[in-house]
Amino acid sequence: MAGLLVPPYGVMESGCSADKMPDKENISNNSFVSVSKHQNKKSFIESPAKPHLKCISQVPSEKILRAGKILRNAILSWAPHMIRDRKYHLKTYRQCCVGTELVDWQMQQSSCVHSRIQAVGMWQVLLEEGVLNHVDQELSFQDKYLFYRFLDDEQEDAPVPTEEERKESQEELQDTLLLLSQIGPDAHMRMILRKHPAERTADDLEIIYEELLHIKALSHLSTTVKRELAGVLIFESHAKAGTVLFNQGEEGTSWYIILKGSVNVVIYGKGVVCTLHEGDDFGKLALVNDAPRAASIVLREDNCHFLRVDKEDFNRILRDVEANTVRLKEHGQDVLVLEKCLSSSRTSSHGASSSHYKYKVMSGTPEKILEHLLEMMRLDSQFTESDSALEDFVLMHCVFIPNSQLCPVLMAHYHAQASQGSDQEKLDYTLNNKRRVIRLVMQWAAVHGDYLQEEEVAVAFLEEFLIAVSNDAKAIPALRDQLTKLEKIVKRNTDDARVSQKKHKILLRQFSMGDEKLQKRQPIKSSDEILFKVYCCDHTYTTIRAPVAASVREVIGAVADKLGSAEDLLLVNLSSAGDKVVFKPNDVSVFSTLSINGRLFACRRDQLDSLTPLPEQEGPATGLLASFELMSSKDVAFHMTSYDWELFHCVHELELIYHTFGRQNMKKTTVNLDLFLRRFNEIQFWVITEVCLCSQLSKRVQLLKKFIKIAAHCKEYRNLNAFFAVIMGLSNPAVCRLNQTWEKLPSKFKKFYVEFENLMDPSRNHRAYRLTVAKLEAPIIPFMPLLIKDMTFTHEGNKTFVDNLVNFEKMRMIANTVKIVRYCRSQPFSPDSPVASKNHPEVRTYVRQLHVIDNQRTLSQLSHRLEPRRS
Repeated sequence: MAGLLVPPYGVMESGCSADKMPDKENISNNSFVSVSKHQNKKSFIESPAKPHLKCISQVPSEKILRAGKILRNAILSWAPHMIRDRKYHLKTYRQCCVGTELVDWQMQQSSCVHSRIQAVGMWQVLLEEGVLNHVDQELSFQDKYLFYRFLDDEQEDAPVPTEEERKESQEELQDTLLLLSQIGPDAHMRMILRKHPAERTADDLEIIYEELLHIKALSHLSTTVKRELAGVLIFESHAKAGTVLFNQGEEGTSWYIILKGSVNVVIYGKGVVCTLHEGDDFGKLALVNDAPRAASIVLREDNCHFLRVDKEDFNRILRDVEANTVRLKEHGQDVLVLEKCLSSSRTSSHGASSSHYKYKVMSGTPEKILEHLLEMMRLDSQFTESDSALEDFVLMHCVFIPNSQLCPVLMAHYHAQASQGSDQEKLDYTLNNKRRVIRLVMQWAAVHGDYLQEEEVAVAFLEEFLIAVSNDAKAIPALRDQLTKLEKIVKRNTDDARVSQKKHKILLRQFSMGDEKLQKRQPIKSSDEILFKVYCCDHTYTTIRAPVAASVREVIGAVADKLGSAEDLLLVNLSSAGDKVVFKPNDVSVFSTLSINGRLFACRRDQLDSLTPLPEQEGPATGLLASFELMSSKDVAFHMTSYDWELFHCVHELELIYHTFGRQNMKKTTVNLDLFLRRFNEIQFWVITEVCLCSQLSKRVQLLKKFIKIAAHCKEYRNLNAFFAVIMGLSNPAVCRLNQTWEKLPSKFKKFYVEFENLMDPSRNHRAYRLTVAKLEAPIIPFMPLLIKDMTFTHEGNKTFVDNLVNFEKMRMIANTVKIVRYCRSQPFSPDSPVASKNHPEVRTYVRQLHVIDNQRTLSQLSHRLEPRRS
């Protein structure tokens, strides 16, 4: 078996063992040089104890030592035949297990182990820390016929587990496997990165690429460059704080990205000028400029991990990118930038696989991007890669070419004529061109949906476009199929637009009070109107009626008219804690951005300091435990999920884009998204409120159990938004500090809670959550705050325009996140409803009208009254 590349700066510094055991499939004549040294013996027994075991971590952690002991004892208790002396090529290996058998066994033990690759990562955790060792000290665990030995079995006469230890291993096995399943992916990633780049498989490269998508320092790089990097990155780790990675003035040989830990940037004469953390990078400047290092880099803490790109690879990737870039120019200026990249393997007529290249849009003017994508559209298929780029264009165009500009461009494309060629060629061009534009317009209408009705220019375009296609279909029969579909789309949009102009829906105050929450949610349009209370300093109020999309300037105007005031007024969001946010005059749709118990106030600037919250903003004084404890946890989770699904289903894909790029900039509302995000906070504060208002210890313990059960059912219903909200409520400082309450919680529920909390672990960009979601099928209600964070991360890490051209790679990345939401909703939510109990309508009403305290200070005070701090 080939040795592994050990990074030159890694903590592991060891040569290859001479008597290396080959993997079973690759036995060669010269595999065992060492056997020839012992020719006077038929076989020999390997030394029972090696003084210097080679492992990546020199001192195993207590946690992993314990995990190794539990697994060894469990195997010896239930499958003792797995650990035994084994002979291979005249050599006896004492007390060993086989890699494939370990993977098989682990997969049989727990539902948290979903694949052999995952199991490999879990065993790799033990191997890295020296709790499990390859008999020839290989540093990567493999699912092959290779021998591994537990640390306890390195000594002769290793103890067999006592009855007490067997019982312990039975009790702790599931928790141990859960722990390893959570840290296994990182160990598997390190294992892949330690391989020589030439030895990485296609699966390895895909895993590295997925990791790179979430690294801040790489967010601005194209997909092609990230895939190139996956093939050359080297893992490097350092054990001790104070280690100098390189000194100021040295030649630049590598670019580094911090995977774990932090470093100080030190400049002679100035000392530490800044600190860099996980996700940051350093060392690139010296490579780009071919200059000496401008600063020294010193480890700030122990056990830091890095990804390293060496100068030669760095320069080659830059050269390759430039060589594969095609620039289209007009009047000496770039108008379209394409990148040549490998598309997919296609099987030729001889059965051989051949590489197929395609050109991907990287940037361009909006008109040129559209022109290129239309030209690339395949009319003979339902979906192609170029259509995926068209989908991205249709979804994201509002960022760089609004409908008022896009509609005339589409009409011009539709009427375009060929300027050369035979009559038949001109006719073919005209027909195919028209069919492409019709297909694009139908896709555009489908994506924008009801939003088109709110724009007069879009509705007028659809009507005009339909007339043009109808006229053409008389002369070109081939257009008639598309005409029928187009007529339905145009009719629906124009009819709905006329209806919505005639009647406005009146929404009740603050979107959240009163009976409207009990009716099925419908998407709120920006033209819908709302009745809203705006308060004054003395807590009197005036009720105004305004469109949902009204600007702050318009709201202030309406309030001033009602009050008969000519003074300059401010519009303020006042939270229950007394925090004030003054809205800007151009802010739109501020009604939906208030906190749960927040209220709108209008006042003069000199009155700002005197604003105080209303008594009603404090929230409930008593919990609703009496009625809540009679409700079944499954019923509560079901009705929560039904309501959350309604809210989630109302969110339009475009709202995610408006939210990311700033709705003030887009002059659009995101009211449905705002309400769905607010629901997350509402559930979180509901959990904290109910616990902190429960004065009886035994009832509080019951409440914790109930909330943990509700979280479990939400997870079962794939309502991850509510699941996270409940668990985050339980981990709020006001709840998690209640030690007496948590101490009395049965251990079964504590285990569930720890398992759920681990799913929320934010490390490695919420890797635990992402791995869980990747295995789920739609319908899913995703953890929405994380999707918003992903889009913001992409937006802030990449410019929208590069050299005055639209950065289409950025548009593609954001569109991919939006498509996650699309996938989550690709199936209807229709779980089996729990058996209707007598308080079934009561549960439905309860979960839709949660009353909460959203003031963290108040909740902390209530918590300290329940269980004062022990002196």
